[in-house]
Amino acid sequence: MNYISNAANEPTLTNAVIESILSRRATKYYDPTATLSDEQIRELVRIGTSAPTSFHLQNWRFIAVRTSEAKARLRPIAWNQPAITDAAVTFIVIGQLADASTVPERLAPVVEAGIMPAHLVPEWEIPARGLYDDQPQRQRDEAVRSATFGTAAIIYAARSLGLGSTPMIGFDADAVHREFGLAEDEIPVMLLTVGPERAGNWPQKPRLPVADVLDFA
Repeated sequence: MNYISNAANEPTLTNAVIESILSRRATKYYDPTATLSDEQIRELVRIGTSAPTSFHLQNWRFIAVRTSEAKARLRPIAWNQPAITDAAVTFIVIGQLADASTVPERLAPVVEAGIMPAHLVPEWEIPARGLYDDQPQRQRDEAVRSATFGTAAIIYAARSLGLGSTPMIGFDADAVHREFGLAEDEIPVMLLTVGPERAGNWPQKPRLPVADVLDFA
């Protein structure tokens, strides 16, 4: 493990993952001529779906808006933000309402891979039903959590590959839902622009001191 000095001249851990996190910045300006291949987009989503989800629900979906036609549909309902058309791709990050009935299906590959014995599946499904059945707020909260975890993984993977990104909440959720054919149990949680940057983006902005946000118990 490597160490560097932080702003307070104290030693702090560093490696490639940490450097990607600490150097990430909100990208406003993208190279509008740049593109990402379908395979690059698939790889970003594959990495994103390695993020944690409750009970292995994997209750997320991603729409990669990358064609001129699709960007033209999205931009007017996303506050007309230039990044929608300038970025190589904008992901519509979708959270699906937590549905405990999907637990056996989601765990089937885990059992098949020999990671979990089959007799434990009901021991996951039963408490999941206790949490989510007839609990619309919890179902929605879990949709937002899962989508956010997946988005964060894509953000840091993109940074490690030299790409800029910015999560965005400036959009008309109902219009996105209609325009892109989301299902009744799906929520457009955020947009995520990704692509090669052009000059003019700020570095990562300073954060509150750890002492202001951390308590020990």
